[in-house]
Amino acid sequence: MKVYNSSEARQNFETMLNTALKEEVIIERKDGRKFKLIAIPENKSKTSLSDLKKPKQPNVTMDDILQAIKRGRGR
Repeated sequence: MKVYNSSEARQNFETMLNTALKEEVIIERKDGRKFKLIAIPENKSKTSLSDLKKPKQPNVTMDDILQAIKRGRGR
């Protein structure tokens, strides 16, 4: 765990971000409040539009649709 005061954090922001990739980083303000900086892991399973599969077509015939309409109308 690496601890920076707020002044160091401002001056070494890039270094602080790189450190957060490897370990926990704490930023301590003058008033004593502390903040934790952690890296969010990258999502390795990102999908592109070309990776998406086409949706399945339902196995519904025109006759099925007409029968459902008739049932809905009470016939």
